[in-house]
Amino acid sequence: MRKETIGFIGLGIMGRPMARNLLQAGYSLVAHNRSREPVEELSALGAQPARSPREVAGRSDVVITMLPDSPDVEAVVLGADGVMAGIRPGSIFIDMSTVSPTVAIRVAQIGAERGVGVLDAPVSGGDIGAQKGTLTIMVGGHEETFRRALPVFEVLGKNIVHCGGPGAGQTVKACNQVLVAVTIAGVAEALVLGTKAGVDPAKIVQVLSGGLGRCGVLENRGERILNRDFGPGFRGRLHYKDLRIAQAAGQAFGAVLPVTALVHELFKQMTLMGRGEMDHTGLLTVIESLSQTHVGNGKQDVAGE
Repeated sequence: MRKETIGFIGLGIMGRPMARNLLQAGYSLVAHNRSREPVEELSALGAQPARSPREVAGRSDVVITMLPDSPDVEAVVLGADGVMAGIRPGSIFIDMSTVSPTVAIRVAQIGAERGVGVLDAPVSGGDIGAQKGTLTIMVGGHEETFRRALPVFEVLGKNIVHCGGPGAGQTVKACNQVLVAVTIAGVAEALVLGTKAGVDPAKIVQVLSGGLGRCGVLENRGERILNRDFGPGFRGRLHYKDLRIAQAAGQAFGAVLPVTALVHELFKQMTLMGRGEMDHTGLLTVIESLSQTHVGNGKQDVAGE
């Protein structure tokens, strides 16, 4: 049975390895990105380049976008030369970006008018999960469309959950980003407190990783934090954006999110300090600056320069 042709738009830190995994799984791939270098890299592996989102959609059975923010998705998907302008009835459109649930619902409605199955399917797991194909994928949309897309998801992730109707995936992603942000802030405060008290931060990580405080942040990033490696797996400015989405969802649904509001302000400060391109665990440097201390063993300064 012929595997579907997949169009992939948005080949950044996450999108590039995801697209590569689909190629390696035997799918034909049509690729588009604002900058040409990642398209050329994938073309060398067998992907077909495309000049626009509209062209990608016209040549694909399944179209996937992995973009930074809601306005990017609206432009790429709904613009005059966008995905919906070229997609064929009966195709599937999957947005794996992290955007507002209201944008996801609007895109799903427009897709339905064109006879297109639409899924919002944001992910968690960072660049490592994207590279290894072990992402958590939270999916919103109709059950039948989800079942059709499941073989594609199984190439990209291991924990794949259909969360409900259109927008449900983005809502769960907002929940995820709240928890990850609060956890990063907690890890940062714990390491700063221990360091100020004269305890080796490596010992703190060792202890916390084996107790009730163990978490994915320490498991996946603990050693890199200690080595002050804040190269972006997920940029701080994007997590700041995600917390804005979470707060807007809280406002819309009447959920009180006081801790989210506080951590949102810390990520705002991180961005204002010029550190938004650092990994989101670079939030540690904000807590360090406020506490006038330095955690870890690396030579890199707190600004990540």
